[in-house]
Amino acid sequence: MASSNPRLLRYTQNSLQALSNNNAHRVASRYALSIYTADAVYSFIPKNACSTMRYSIAIANGAIAGPLEFNWIHSNNPTFQASLSELVKAKYTFTILRDPYSRIYSCFLDKMVDQTAVAWQYHALTNYQTPPSMLTFREFITNLKSQLRRNEHWRPQSDFLVYENYDDFFCVEEFSEAVKILQKRIGFEVHDARKLTKHGTDQFNVTDSNEPFSDVPAYEIAALKRSGRIPSAVQFYDAPLIDEVTQLYSADIALYAEVIKRPLIF
Repeated sequence: MASSNPRLLRYTQNSLQALSNNNAHRVASRYALSIYTADAVYSFIPKNACSTMRYSIAIANGAIAGPLEFNWIHSNNPTFQASLSELVKAKYTFTILRDPYSRIYSCFLDKMVDQTAVAWQYHALTNYQTPPSMLTFREFITNLKSQLRRNEHWRPQSDFLVYENYDDFFCVEEFSEAVKILQKRIGFEVHDARKLTKHGTDQFNVTDSNEPFSDVPAYEIAALKRSGRIPSAVQFYDAPLIDEVTQLYSADIALYAEVIKRPLIF
């Protein structure tokens, strides 16, 4: 989707603060990465194919050669952060959105069920109420009401957008189309990092039952993952949870509907 003024910064218009003190802009600009060979800026959003994209940008910018250096990206998130000049002068801008219901499901499966450092951070943020191994999807979502912006993996997607509009909004659900367009428009090659990260939901077989999982503790889901299977996103949601996520991520849902025009899972 193109804009008549795609370089208009998203969080500056309604604030008289010095840009250096504008927290909303500072957050979004930290996630805006330059692709130097194309004079392009990509706003990366955690849980939205961002490992693949950060890996691909590191290769495009000449920092690494290939998969043997993959872990370099985890220590270099700020390395290609776009300057204000690069933000304004960019010849092409894009970002990748994701169905908000799927994104938070993926976050739970990846970060909470696997008891990563993010799960332990969440445990501390919630006053050590429930051990990560016992956490359910329902409790996770319920607690996000007070923790919505405390971690990038569940923070609303719209917070990461540095521009009011972009030359292209892509989505995870049609990622193969984004790969083709990026190659055609700016000669950017996407290198699939899913086998390197080993945490994408595509690495597992989805269970074919309708068994609900909204109240199943993480350790039971972890056991299922070790067998190579995961529940579908739909199995984690009931009507109250759909309502909660709809309210929490209302801006993301509206944005997805506006620029992607693809049906959400609910």
